[in-house]
Amino acid sequence: QVQLAESGGGLVQPGGSLRLSCTASGTMFSTYVMGWYRQAPGNQRELVAGITTRGVTNYADSVKGRFTISRDNAKKTVYLQMNNLKTEDTAVYYCNSQRLGSDSWGQGTQVTVSS
Repeated sequence: QVQLAESGGGLVQPGGSLRLSCTASGTMFSTYVMGWYRQAPGNQRELVAGITTRGVTNYADSVKGRFTISRDNAKKTVYLQMNNLKTEDTAVYYCNSQRLGSDSWGQGTQVTVSS
């Protein structure tokens, strides 16, 4: 089972930017579908963005045009570039990998958007 480690969270003002990174252990990273999810207090975990093995991306409507997911298979890393952040983006962000019906989660990284 792949191990995932997120980094890059923090405190940012509204309108600011952050880039999250998620690095995977093991091999065959390029065969995993990767995604970023988030969970705010009192809310269910929701999909923010996903990227397939071929680089096809999808986004939640709430982040379209502001967030960009990308992957670097050589570095076994998936990124989430977040621009024009809003207070409602505040949440714990989790990295997820999926392959052959099995998935793994990172420990999460806190993103707080506040003035």
